[in-house]
Amino acid sequence: MITASIAPLVRGVAELETTARGVRPHRLPGRARAQFPDPHLLMMERQPSGARLVMATAARALRLTAHSSRLGYRGAERPRGRVDLVVDGEPFASAELDGGDLVEVDFRTGASDFRPGPAHTVAFDGLPQGDKHLEIWLPHNEAMELIELQADEPVRPVEPGGRLWVHHGSSISQGSNAASPTRIWPAVAARAGGVELRNLGLGGNALVDPFTARAIRDAPADLISVKLGINVVNGDVMRPRSFTPAVDGFLDTIRDGHPDTPLLLVSPIFCGIHEDAPGPGAVDPGTLGTGQVAFTASGDDPSGRLTLRVIREALASLAARRKDDPNLHYLDGTRLYGEADAAERPLPDALHPDTDTHRLIGERFARYAFASDGPFAA
Repeated sequence: MITASIAPLVRGVAELETTARGVRPHRLPGRARAQFPDPHLLMMERQPSGARLVMATAARALRLTAHSSRLGYRGAERPRGRVDLVVDGEPFASAELDGGDLVEVDFRTGASDFRPGPAHTVAFDGLPQGDKHLEIWLPHNEAMELIELQADEPVRPVEPGGRLWVHHGSSISQGSNAASPTRIWPAVAARAGGVELRNLGLGGNALVDPFTARAIRDAPADLISVKLGINVVNGDVMRPRSFTPAVDGFLDTIRDGHPDTPLLLVSPIFCGIHEDAPGPGAVDPGTLGTGQVAFTASGDDPSGRLTLRVIREALASLAARRKDDPNLHYLDGTRLYGEADAAERPLPDALHPDTDTHRLIGERFARYAFASDGPFAA
């Protein structure tokens, strides 16, 4: 087997950090991480949603050794992350991770335990003969240190071939509840639109943070979308008076670096627990230890507070007022997943879509955004 250099193959990240084991992908740049070193944010940005190794090779076998770190919750079983292999644009194989470190949190007390584990090697065999284009998609729900990539033939980096789409959103955009990294809705949409994805979906952290806006401002991008609202509600971090000016400032910052880039503002998908009930969101304690943990809204008085309906009205109004920006577009998130969809395919944990619904959302986004008259039209 031939050992390949990993760094030239990595796509969809802000930077790579050299560690004692190998290299760690980061989706937020170092300046943002240093400015707000919140443990939960750092865990989310290290989970390489949308990141992949891209190469050309005649190899028939690949070995990727990595050390993973994951977040778990006592009483709530979560599926392990997976690594997906795509060959010439088509899904070929998917492998579940093993080993790695676990940080287990107790929902009731907030206490956490750290359980170290070993590195794991993912093996892909029986690849098609001849030269081909390969993408190894890294897990959307576990942090990774990439240690070694081996192949039975040399591998070569491939230059990006499509427009670069930078997307920011919540855990739904990061891919929560999707079965594997190529099945999260932004990956589905990017594949349908024929674009390169950089995913800044940050679980629990789509909070209109200025450092995220600056990260988008400073990143290369041909297309940009920001999906805001659900984390602001379920974190109960803002009121209407502060939310709208914050989003205006967020968009202004992006425009400082991308004055004419198509920019799509997306409001939240339908989520019954927060349509009319404010946050903070919480785990339903009665579902701990069952087969499906669920979330609930713990806020009781909606007067003067943000709910999803209020958020959508505010974002639609904001977009209308910014009519001097011809490249700013607004999409109501209920067009991606609405109340009728919730009746037909309810969110399993009352907050995040399952894999099939990720596919539905991604396909609907692509049909809207990449249509010949859409905001991301070629």
